[in-house]
Amino acid sequence: MSTNHYVALPDSSRVPLDGARAIGPAHPQTPLTVTVYLRRDPAAQPRPDVYELALQAPTRRVLPTDDQYAATHRWLDTDLKAVEAFAAEHGLKVENPNPLARSVQLTGTTRDVSDAFQVTLARYRYQDAKGNPRTYRGRVGQIFVPAELDGIVSHVFGLDDRPIGSRLLIRRPADAAPVAHTAATVRPGAFLPPQLQAPYAYPAGTDGSGQCIAVLAFNGETPPGVPSGGYSLDALRNYFVNVLHQDMPDITNVVIPGVGTPGNDPGQDSDFETADSSGEIMLDLAVVGALAPKAKIVVYFSRFTEQGWVDLITRIVNDTENRPTVISCSYGNPEATVGSRWTIGAMKRVDAACAGAAEKNISVCCASGDDGSRDQVDDERAHADFPASSPHVLGVGGTRLVVRQGQVVSEVCWDDGPGSRTGGGISAVFPVPAYQSGADVPPSADPPHAHGRGVPDVSALADPQTGVVVPSVDGMHFNQIGGTSAAAPMWSALLARINQGLPGSAQVGFLDPLLYTKFATGVLRDITRGSNGAYASGPDWDACTGLGSPGGQGLLDGLKAL
Repeated sequence: MSTNHYVALPDSSRVPLDGARAIGPAHPQTPLTVTVYLRRDPAAQPRPDVYELALQAPTRRVLPTDDQYAATHRWLDTDLKAVEAFAAEHGLKVENPNPLARSVQLTGTTRDVSDAFQVTLARYRYQDAKGNPRTYRGRVGQIFVPAELDGIVSHVFGLDDRPIGSRLLIRRPADAAPVAHTAATVRPGAFLPPQLQAPYAYPAGTDGSGQCIAVLAFNGETPPGVPSGGYSLDALRNYFVNVLHQDMPDITNVVIPGVGTPGNDPGQDSDFETADSSGEIMLDLAVVGALAPKAKIVVYFSRFTEQGWVDLITRIVNDTENRPTVISCSYGNPEATVGSRWTIGAMKRVDAACAGAAEKNISVCCASGDDGSRDQVDDERAHADFPASSPHVLGVGGTRLVVRQGQVVSEVCWDDGPGSRTGGGISAVFPVPAYQSGADVPPSADPPHAHGRGVPDVSALADPQTGVVVPSVDGMHFNQIGGTSAAAPMWSALLARINQGLPGSAQVGFLDPLLYTKFATGVLRDITRGSNGAYASGPDWDACTGLGSPGGQGLLDGLKAL
C-alpha cells in the first residue's frame, strides 16, 4: 500500500488487542462511518486557562456566552472545504458537520474509507475476560491523510471498533438478589440510595432542582436481535414510586448519530465486557434519580468504541439544548499501552472535551475502576483508569461504609482482594497537574517510577458488600451492587445539589483546583485504612480514595464562603 504524499496522524498507531488474531479481511462493501476532527482556527482567540478559572469562587466566575465559546473553538471554513473535497475524491458522503465540536462524519464502503486513509482493515478474534469469543474490526499501524490535510485533520475515529469502556460495577453474589417487585429487601450493611444522604451530608433543602445531569450510556456489541443496553421506564417507575416513595425523575434520551447505536435498548444484562449494559445504566439512573430527584437527567447513548466515546463526550459538552451542569461517567479502561483499547490520540481528544466542560463550568465525575491498581491488565504492573485519569475530571474511588442509625461507624478503602477493590494509581500519560503539586502524589509503583496525575480525587461507597440496592431491568427483582460506578453517580448527584445551594446561577464546575487548594482537609472524610494493591490508603491524599468521601454540607458552605 502506497503512502506517497500522505502523512501519518500523530498518536494514531494501533496494534492488535492483546490475544487477538486476524481471521480475515473486513468485508469491503460494508458501509462504514468515521468521524473526522479538525484543528481549531489558528487565528481564534486563545482558550482560557481552565485552572485559573476553576480557582475563582463559583459566584465570581465570568463564563463565555455561547457565541464567545463558539468563536474560541471555531474551525476554518476553508479547512472544512478541504475535507469535503477529499471526501468527494474518494466517493465518501459528508454528514453531521458540527462546528462546535469541529467534527464531520464521512460515510462510504469499507474499501473506500480504508483506501482514503491508507489503512488495511481486518476482522480480529479474541476472548473476553470471561473466556467468550469476541470479534472486532481493526487495523495495525497509523492512520494517514493527504499531505494537504496535514495539520488540518487532527483525529479520525471509527476505523477500528474494538470495545472500549468496561462497566465499573460489581454485584454481590446471586443469593442476595431476588425479592418481590414492590419491596426491596435491604440486607444488613447495604443501602437504598436515599439512606446515604445523612452519612454523606447531602445539603438539606436541596433536591437537584434546576440542574441537568448527563449520564453516559453505552450499547454493547451483541448479536442481531439481542438487546445491547438500556433502561426500563416501568422498572424505574416502580422503584422510585413504590420502593423509594419518590416521584419519577425527568429522564430524556439523546442518541449520538453515526456511531451505530440503537439508543435505549434494554435487555437482561450480563457480565460480558461487550454485551448488554442494562445493569450499569439502571444503576446510574437509580442512584442519580434517588439522590437528586428533581434534577433533569439526560441519558446519552453511544457505542463502546473510540469513536463512540469521543463523539459522545464532545456532544454532551456542546449540548446547548439540554445544557448539562454535571456529567456522570461509570465506565473506563486502562490507559493506552501496547495492545490496549485506547490510543493516545483518543485519550487526548476526550481530555480536550473535558477541558471544554471546565470552560463551560460543567463538572465531570468519573469512576476510577474496580480491579485495584492492576486495572484488569495481567502484566504485574500498576495502571490508572481512563477517563478518570484525565486532569480535567473528578476521579472517584471506592470505600466500604458502615453506618448505624444514620451515623458513620467506619469507612475504609474498598479492598475485598483482587478483582474487587477500588481503582487508583498514577497516570502514565498525563503529568502532575498544578492543583496536585502540594498533594504529595507519589511516583508510579512501576519502573522507572515516573510522576504523573494521581487518581482518584475523591471517593464514596463502592464495596458490593455494603452496596446499594437498585432495580433489575425486568422490574421484578432488585440487585445489591457496588463498584466505583456506584460512587461516581453519588458524587454527580451531590454536585448537582451543591449547585442548587449556591447563590444565583453559580455552579461548582471543575472542582479539582479548589478542592486541593482550599478543601483538602477538614471538609471531606479522610480515608486512611486499606489498599488497592500497589498503593495504600493513608492520611491526606492517596491513590486509593483521594482526599476522601463526601462531606456535602461542608463543601457547600466552603464554596459559598469563598
